Amino acid sequence: MDLEGAIPASPIKKESWKTVLSLAYQSLGVVYGDLSTSPLYVYKSAFAEDIQHSDTNEEIFGVLSFVFWTLTLMPLLKYVFIVLKADDNGEGGTFALYSLLCRHARVCSLPNCQLADEELSEYKKDGMASNNNRSFWGSSLKSTLEKHKILQRLLLVLALIGTCMVIGDGVLTPAISVFSAVSGLELSMSKEQHRYVEVPAACAILIFLFALQHYGTHRVGFLFAPVVITWLLCISAIGVYNIFYWNPKVYQALSPFYMYKFLKKTQKGGWMSLGGILLCITGSEAMFADLGHFSQLSIKIAFTFVVYPSLILAYMGQAAYLSKHHILETDYRIGFYVSVPEKIRWPVLVIAIFAAVVGSQAIITGTFSIIKQCSALGCFPRVKIIHTSSKMHGQIYIPEINWTLMLLCLAVTVGFRDTKRMGNASGLAVITVMLVTTCLMSLVIVLCWQKSVFLAILFIFFFGSIEALYFSASLIKFLEGAWVPIALALIFSAIMYVWHYGTLKKYEFDVQNKVSINWLLALGPTLGIVRVRGIGLIHTELVSGIPAIFSHFVTNLPAFHQVVVFLCIKSVPVPHVNPKERFLVGRVGPKEYRLYRCIARYGYRDVHKDDLNFEKDLICSIAEFIRSERPECSIPILDSENDERMTVIGTSSSNLEGIRMHEDGDVDSSEIAGTSERRVAKSLEKVRKRVRFIVPESSQIDNGVKEELRELMEAREAGMAFILGHSYVRAKKGSSLIKKIVINLGYDFLRRNSRGPTYVLSIPHASTLEVGMVYQV
Repeated sequence: MDLEGAIPASPIKKESWKTVLSLAYQSLGVVYGDLSTSPLYVYKSAFAEDIQHSDTNEEIFGVLSFVFWTLTLMPLLKYVFIVLKADDNGEGGTFALYSLLCRHARVCSLPNCQLADEELSEYKKDGMASNNNRSFWGSSLKSTLEKHKILQRLLLVLALIGTCMVIGDGVLTPAISVFSAVSGLELSMSKEQHRYVEVPAACAILIFLFALQHYGTHRVGFLFAPVVITWLLCISAIGVYNIFYWNPKVYQALSPFYMYKFLKKTQKGGWMSLGGILLCITGSEAMFADLGHFSQLSIKIAFTFVVYPSLILAYMGQAAYLSKHHILETDYRIGFYVSVPEKIRWPVLVIAIFAAVVGSQAIITGTFSIIKQCSALGCFPRVKIIHTSSKMHGQIYIPEINWTLMLLCLAVTVGFRDTKRMGNASGLAVITVMLVTTCLMSLVIVLCWQKSVFLAILFIFFFGSIEALYFSASLIKFLEGAWVPIALALIFSAIMYVWHYGTLKKYEFDVQNKVSINWLLALGPTLGIVRVRGIGLIHTELVSGIPAIFSHFVTNLPAFHQVVVFLCIKSVPVPHVNPKERFLVGRVGPKEYRLYRCIARYGYRDVHKDDLNFEKDLICSIAEFIRSERPECSIPILDSENDERMTVIGTSSSNLEGIRMHEDGDVDSSEIAGTSERRVAKSLEKVRKRVRFIVPESSQIDNGVKEELRELMEAREAGMAFILGHSYVRAKKGSSLIKKIVINLGYDFLRRNSRGPTYVLSIPHASTLEVGMVYQV
């Protein structure tokens, strides 16, 4: 699961030990909340199957042996020692692996990728492999993926399945964690009373949890680590007590021989119980998914020296208690709390509820984050994203997703009412995500790490076989709860794929119907219409050429703005784009036409600026392009399609030596002079907003550049108008029935019920003009 939690994302390469230990401490609250609460329900879920309990301890020791080796092989060996190294410039998770593969094999699902994107510093930072360095198998695999579109789609579908299972886990984890924590009430009241208290109490806590999401977690995030540490100390202390008090020889169960004895004795029942045992690793994916907030070393230290031993002691303590109470089958049914000494049962219950809330908070916030990533990469409809903290990176809240998760979570809690079926559902979601990670990691080993294909086969065979065993044990319980994550994954996968397919077809239509530059040249500098003061900002997905919306506008209206900017806001397959490389700016047509193209590039984890600062950065980038439009001052990048020469321009805050813009209402006259700075200014009477461009003193500006900057200032003072395309997408005649259903019903429904570009860009409605267009795709 992915979490954008209470820690600022600041990649640290060479950390001091103080920094490492501080990050390790903070990671306990953000990363390990879900994994730490698994002892609440693992034994209860494992013994929920029809296992015949005998007078011996073979079943109990067998389950403990499976838990121990599962925790050792999966989180410790697979994630800590292998998967954490496959970071995407410090970021982790399913999309990080997919992003790595997109760059190394050029299988990107984004339609408007450019060669210029490969020049980004983040694009190359991970050490791109050259064809000369690749082995024969690596080169063959790369060329095969690049040639066959069907393989690229399968790779995308695989990533989407993993993503959808993470979202499904966002529904199931809060339900089972809170429900299991509240189930401790069963020991202090009658069965009849408990039946009427347990579900309402769990639902009340869940409603409270989701209602708090709007306020963000930064106000209480500092409590997360202490809560989880208190919980880990609590369960490990109880475990040590139970080991020494009930059965000190429980350590014998750590031998893998007990796994063999367990399966041999229980047979089918034991195999089916693996679906409950695998819950001991729920939340392990968070170690990789939350890598961007911490560092590899801090996450490794927190798990290896704190979380792992605490969990092992907790499970050993439960097994020690059950080994002396194996005749009482109610002890198996009640689970964790029966092994807690009666004198401290109530304090432990309270701590467990707080720990469950922290673990649930992690997966909920992680779901928001992964939805944002999907939307950025064109695989999810646009949604309202609220940044709940101006100081903490990644603190986001998505209202539509929050309330959808709450309703689904309550439906699961009320519908199932027991840990067994919730565990079956959660187990399948967890193991599916791990299988997807294993498959993608095997490709990363060959394509990105340039290792032998046999090493990748060994990796997928070893870990894949273990996960396949657990997957089969979970899938067999389809009718007993495992259908829930499958149903959720199918629904979300359909939404994602339909949106991605419709977006791709819409972009292809734009490319096929873009206007020729010859048409523009034939109109002349005035474009055959009256050019009025102001800036016309045309939002388009195209990174080259003239969109059809512009010709539609020009041929139907008698006037247009004196400055026209074709703005494309696009995502690139890297987690972050350096602000110094934010914009690509170029001209469309001759200089006197005053037509510019500006491409704003963002990574899939970047925060999109949607306020006045973005407008200032946009205008400054154009002004800086005008000033530096000389071979020795620009960084030219040739666009292969339209021979447009683009220049990399940073944001105004990152480019201290570039032009800066100041807006106020105190300027009464124009001046082009200055002792320490040259100011190119133009003020007009009776205009509320005055604009000044502050140019570096060392800059030499000729008259042509001054005139163009004056026009840009005049246009900015007059105001900006945003021209957006209001698209009606329809399947063209002759399309198959499936395509008509997908486009005319599915995509059209999603488009009408998603946030449009107007909302995403925070554009004032009074300054917006929408141009309707019908897309026959």
